[in-house]
Amino acid sequence: MLTIDTQMDLTNHVGEEIGCSDWVTIDQKMIDDFAALTGDRNWYHVDRERASRELPGGKPIAHGLLTLSLVPGLAAQIVQVRHRSLAFNYGSDKVRYPKPVPAGSRIRLRMKIVSAEPADKGTLLVRRYTMELEGSTKPAMVADMLSLIVAPTAPAAG
Repeated sequence: MLTIDTQMDLTNHVGEEIGCSDWVTIDQKMIDDFAALTGDRNWYHVDRERASRELPGGKPIAHGLLTLSLVPGLAAQIVQVRHRSLAFNYGSDKVRYPKPVPAGSRIRLRMKIVSAEPADKGTLLVRRYTMELEGSTKPAMVADMLSLIVAPTAPAAG
């Protein structure tokens, strides 16, 4: 795990792979809970019987957005920030799901710092997250996620 003082310290690691999280199992209960929460109950996520007949591997598959939603929690296993300042999720670029995640599979997250550029009111940091699927040469997900790290403001003179 990389331990840094502030989010701005990530800008010192542009071009570097920072590390990976622990493995996490994506079980059917997690998939069903996500389906209930989002209303996305497509059969290939929640119908075990039909999946056994019609899907390669015979198991339901996780939602791509479920995989993406695990990034913040797994990223916390990769980087610890001692003193958090103001930073905003600025969005995602190029989110791809090259390989489905069958129920019962294990995945883990890798993080790379892609770039850090000056932006209005701070620094735009781009991290590439790759969700590895155990036993597969293809990742389950690749996403470039952007954060706007707000520059600290000086206290008003007075």
